[in-house]
Amino acid sequence: MQRDFDFAVFIGRFQPLHSGHLQVIKSGLARADKLILLIGSAWQARNARNPWTHLEREEMVRACLTEEENRRLLCLPLMDSPYNDEIWVRNVQATVAGLATAHYTTPHRPMKVALIGHKKDATGYYLSLFPQWSSISVDNVANLSATPLRERFFSEAPDTVLPQLTTDGILPDGVTTWLSNFAQTNPGYAQVRDELAFVRKYQSAWSNAPYAPTFVTVDGAVVQSGHILLVERRANPGKGLWALPGGFVDPGERLLDACLRELREETRLKVPAPVLKGSIREQRVYDDPYRSARGRTITHGFYFELAPQAELPKVKGGDDARTARWVPLAELDPQSMFEDHYFIIQDLIGAA
Repeated sequence: MQRDFDFAVFIGRFQPLHSGHLQVIKSGLARADKLILLIGSAWQARNARNPWTHLEREEMVRACLTEEENRRLLCLPLMDSPYNDEIWVRNVQATVAGLATAHYTTPHRPMKVALIGHKKDATGYYLSLFPQWSSISVDNVANLSATPLRERFFSEAPDTVLPQLTTDGILPDGVTTWLSNFAQTNPGYAQVRDELAFVRKYQSAWSNAPYAPTFVTVDGAVVQSGHILLVERRANPGKGLWALPGGFVDPGERLLDACLRELREETRLKVPAPVLKGSIREQRVYDDPYRSARGRTITHGFYFELAPQAELPKVKGGDDARTARWVPLAELDPQSMFEDHYFIIQDLIGAA
């Protein structure tokens, strides 16, 4: 069968896959010989906004397709880059180029690649970032959004809400079966459910505010001898994840003073304040709207580069931190890190 394109490319988070996503996937498979599915927000810690790994989301997709369709589906994870669009675009280009080259079977003519998605959707801005490819626009099914689906799944009884969402045509049958099994067998369900309950309780404290609050925080990236100082979070959100030492700015407190205070409170770092101030190599603002589950939170990151020493300063967890330790920069794992702290570290160190 002759199709319009050799490859269609669909980029999405699919948290979870809903009927709107599936329509785009089916359209891509109908218009192209192969569909490249780039699963975004990959390699992140499990949380209320990203409850499922890229492999779990691939399973959801494949559960909804025929054997023939699955043979023509190519799935790969795509890591976010919230503070550098150029890196994200480069990663997409490199991933698609590698897959297309490996699977293209007609070298005597130029390959035809198309990007497919909802052009009118605010999240579909990426469709204009790749002018070298054709574009396929697909209508959004009933303006479906994954966000309310996630919240219902993790806050209501799954055996009640899943059949209702399926009957209403919001979730495909294959996804319903997969999610039901996830809720019954995977400890990640309880983890995300508890974190979402915490976030909702936290947000309810601000429900009577005349407008949605914006929180201001600080985070300190302290590096010495190729190691970075991290803390293990004691409580939700992100309980058990590794994070930069930091926290909320007190009234009447300057940003740098708040950062130095949080470093002392959470790590017991005994490096004198004048030495830390003299070690600042970079400071930047991080304002991704979705960076924190608690609400709009803008953080100010400070990068401290201490002089190399044969022995790292002693640290000990305190305040909101269960433990504190020095981690080799080469061993940073985005799947074990809180919120966007992995990307903040990459950006601060790269900028300096």
